[in-house]
Amino acid sequence: MRVSKLSNAVVLLLGLVSCTVLASDEEERQAIAERIKPVGSVYLEGENTAAQPQQPSGPRDGQQVYQGACFACHGTGAMGAPKAHTAEWDERVAQGMDTLLTHALNGFKAMPAKGTCMDCSDDEIKAAIEFMINK
Repeated sequence: MRVSKLSNAVVLLLGLVSCTVLASDEEERQAIAERIKPVGSVYLEGENTAAQPQQPSGPRDGQQVYQGACFACHGTGAMGAPKAHTAEWDERVAQGMDTLLTHALNGFKAMPAKGTCMDCSDDEIKAAIEFMINK
């Protein structure tokens, strides 16, 4: 009988250890899943969702684009960018709007394409250029 009680004790102990290991594995899996979950999701038109995507409010004017995307460089002259509303634009304006727009859309020297305003339309970029050159 002693062996039987010892066997029962061993089986019980192994059962408790197994339950603890399985429980901690599940907790660890949940913790990992929480850490690596996506920070956002994609809304596909037609899907039912509580939060509907915001509709564009319409085209932005030159000042809005300038303040939102261009000011960091063209307001401070960073990396050689011509400051808005200054004579620094005279030489550039002489090249023509088509050249200015091409440089702004495709990038030129230190300026990245669209000045990093990737959601700006070509017309919005043009409006921002016109805003910066008009005194």
